[in-house]
Amino acid sequence: MTERNLMHHRITRLAIPTGLLVTGAIVVGCAPAASSGDDVTLSVWSWQASSAPKWEAVFDVYEESNPGVTIEFEGYQPTEYNQILATGMTGSDGPDVAMLRAYGGVQPAIQADQLVPIDDVVDGLDQFEPSVLRAAQGVDDGATYGVPFAYQTMHMFYNKTIFDEQGLEEPTTWDEFIALQEDLLDADITPMALGARDAWVLPMFADIVGSARYGGTQFEEKVLSGETDFTDDDYVASLEIVEDMQKYLDKDVNAIAVADATLQFTSGQAAQWPGGSFDLPTFQESAPDTEWGAYSVPPAPGSVLDQAVTPGYADGSFGINASSDQQDAAADLLRWMTTTEFGQLVADEVDQFSAVPGVSYSDPLMQEMNEQYQENPAPYLLLVDFRYGDPTGTDVLGPDIQALFLGEKTPEKLAEDLQAGVSAWFTPTP
Repeated sequence: MTERNLMHHRITRLAIPTGLLVTGAIVVGCAPAASSGDDVTLSVWSWQASSAPKWEAVFDVYEESNPGVTIEFEGYQPTEYNQILATGMTGSDGPDVAMLRAYGGVQPAIQADQLVPIDDVVDGLDQFEPSVLRAAQGVDDGATYGVPFAYQTMHMFYNKTIFDEQGLEEPTTWDEFIALQEDLLDADITPMALGARDAWVLPMFADIVGSARYGGTQFEEKVLSGETDFTDDDYVASLEIVEDMQKYLDKDVNAIAVADATLQFTSGQAAQWPGGSFDLPTFQESAPDTEWGAYSVPPAPGSVLDQAVTPGYADGSFGINASSDQQDAAADLLRWMTTTEFGQLVADEVDQFSAVPGVSYSDPLMQEMNEQYQENPAPYLLLVDFRYGDPTGTDVLGPDIQALFLGEKTPEKLAEDLQAGVSAWFTPTP
């Protein structure tokens, strides 16, 4: 990355604010007509291959309102998408519209001039919270390159059947949280399913159990300004919680992949799942007869915050390929993505929290999870603020937590490694 000081001068608070979804918010505009009388085919690429039928249902609605427009949706595996998109955007075989990673993930395409700035092209961007829109903006020029489509929240999911059978309830204090894990161990039930073989889930786990301990948004503000860093005692203490949680995971947790952990949870071998709102559709589809719940982990003793927090982040946006020869039609599609019609379809069909204000959720658990987030939000810190350089914060902490579980590193060493890693490119802005 270049111009690092300038970059982080522009990156202030990127966590999604409490008021993201305000009931009754008004969205100006309606679904546009196709750009011309000619038939148009728009290719749309995404990393959400497993949700392809759901996205196709969303775009079917647009096609019905825009005769002559055909949307060809192509979903790729999330682990392969970044490279596939990077390759596609350099030639003539890329998409017309691309689902873009958020925050640091979109910067390479912006800096390579592969995306069309849309501030003067797409109306309705001003309705999005500024912090959400920043996830689709260039850090050097401040321009917007995508329409945000969703945000994700992070919770401790649980199997209600297991809880009912064991006489267990959602914990409201740290002591209750620990007693719950011990009761599950006594019942020979794995308390939490975690796919630690896939390092990317581990920084999420760290924030789910430890964000309140290190201070959530308060710590974010201090670390961005340089008032503190990741070797701070409170951040180290949050990593000690991660170490303490190992006894409640599978004894071979580092050998368990996410797919295997998912099976453990949906089959009832494990009672809880620390993960994201994006996981819920998988649980519901894999075990349709099981009722799920979700709670935010209560703050541990000594926590900076005295209430449970729910970490979250803007998930991504849709942007226009600068090499597309259908840019007018692509802009029409993005304008539609700012409407409540599109936002409600994302909620109803794709089962995700829409970034468009004024959207409601018919799924009671989604509504509950959203309320948890709205009450006490916190940033998923290493994704929101520390993916703008190499190495990213998540790339450092994930493998280090694997080493922690193997007994090869201490929480203090994890904090030192994280600080050393991000210091290679991050400069605080007092």
